[in-house]
Amino acid sequence: MSVRVEVNPSLLEWARSRSGIDTKVWEQRFPRYAEWLTGEAVPTLKQLEDFARKTYTPMGFLLLNEPPAETVPIPDFRTVGDRPVTEAGVVSADLLDVIYACERRQEWYRDNQLLEGEPPLPFIGGASTADPVDPVADQMRQVLDWTERSRATCRTPDAALTWLREHAEAAGVLVMISGIVGSNTHRALNPQEFRGFALVDRYAAVVFVNGADSKPAQVFTLVHELAHLWLGETALSALDPHSVRANATERWCNQVAAQFLVPMAEFRERFDERTELRAQLGPLAEHFRVSTQVILGRIREAGAMTWAQYLTELDVERQRLAELFANRGGGGNYYNTKPVQVSRRFASALIASAKEGRTPYTQAFRLLDVKKESTFDGLATRLGVV
Repeated sequence: MSVRVEVNPSLLEWARSRSGIDTKVWEQRFPRYAEWLTGEAVPTLKQLEDFARKTYTPMGFLLLNEPPAETVPIPDFRTVGDRPVTEAGVVSADLLDVIYACERRQEWYRDNQLLEGEPPLPFIGGASTADPVDPVADQMRQVLDWTERSRATCRTPDAALTWLREHAEAAGVLVMISGIVGSNTHRALNPQEFRGFALVDRYAAVVFVNGADSKPAQVFTLVHELAHLWLGETALSALDPHSVRANATERWCNQVAAQFLVPMAEFRERFDERTELRAQLGPLAEHFRVSTQVILGRIREAGAMTWAQYLTELDVERQRLAELFANRGGGGNYYNTKPVQVSRRFASALIASAKEGRTPYTQAFRLLDVKKESTFDGLATRLGVV
């Protein structure tokens, strides 16, 4: 006889909301959900366990009397109007799982760095929001070797992202760029929920960039989150204009990122207020290897556009880019993309530690989110770890 479990309907609704599963997919996956809500049917223990697994919800939560108050485990600089996002709605399981996975990797890497006797990163916490933006941007360019020449070498935003990621990792930062949760291609991250976050640690600094965003947007997010490392402040960012305007720290990080990527002096030389705005967006974005949205921001900061005009033009540009980005291709070679998703620096150190017998293979598999030994060995070969 099947054991049936009474569940508070509000918990079922909460689990659905945090799962982020599309309505059409939801109806196919849980055909009896409506009956559970009304009480016409009661799920069996097996059905409830399946529901928990498919909605990425801890089983124990569904046995509570009411939904738990989940919060993001790091400082959240996203806002809806003038309120934090977490006050305005449920935190998604996707976002939480990504943060927790990055925190576990950071913890392992920090212990490994200390064990190896590695020095702390010199630039972590080396700046404050009271510092002028230009010298901080200059220092970041020096660390990342981002010059006019290197920018010219990177002919596309994708190439620029690769350059900046690789040089940030060479400087000691663990850069993780992924558009999905773990290896689950059915759990795509939503750029509207968050663009990226920084986990500050003097020995194991982490930057995560939402890879479901466009490549030009990822470039800006990466630099923005690196600015958080310079401040020495862990943060979750949405990079929405309203969020940025409402938070002094986000404003400063945005200003540093904008100055890093689009130096105002050079921008003023290239921008012509007498020429039609939209005719300049594409060429300027291509020249600086950034998105047209970043260029719109620099036009406003140069005093050639009001805040209201900026928001109007930004909405037009967002709609145009959304239509283009919706038709993008996906996929790629697993052994090329995996090191980008979990950080090449992190993966190399972890695989080497496992092969030397210092880290159990089971732990290494969990941290890399791989299940097969052949996959692990393939990554080791790809990364040159013997």
